[in-house]
Amino acid sequence: MASYWYALRCKPRKEDAVWRQVQTQGFETYYPRLRVHPVNPRARKVHPYFPGYLFVRADLDEAGLSVFQWMPHTIGLVSFGGEPATVPENLIFEIRKRVDEINAAGGEIFTGLKQGDVIQISEGPFRGYEAIFDATLPGGERVRVLLELLGSKRQVPLEIEASQIVRRKK
Repeated sequence: MASYWYALRCKPRKEDAVWRQVQTQGFETYYPRLRVHPVNPRARKVHPYFPGYLFVRADLDEAGLSVFQWMPHTIGLVSFGGEPATVPENLIFEIRKRVDEINAAGGEIFTGLKQGDVIQISEGPFRGYEAIFDATLPGGERVRVLLELLGSKRQVPLEIEASQIVRRKK
């Protein structure tokens, strides 16, 4: 009875429904979500860390592959060459750790920032400086800001951790 972690692919914006279904069927799941601070107060305040995916621990010899292929709102397990790909236990651990860190820091604070918005750097060697938000970098953990140094009119791009910026108080 060997159970492994697998990535289960879901239809767009159906992760919550699939997560509940998988749990109802008795499988261990991990659905990484981040708290966000949307501009619209009625918008969802929690978003999936990996949109369209969640993790499920299963013994496929016992449960069968079809239970995930035919589950409503799913596309099936992530597979290569027809074989479901296992996700290493230590990767699940690291993802949990990182998602917990982001949520403990207040969630994705840069959600809703647009290119050109003024932010303040709250940590690190540039703490206290104001900068201009430029972009979220791949992976969502780092951002690029434009910093004006020593009164020059030239803006220097700076890549920092997303957790090091805060919206400038108006």
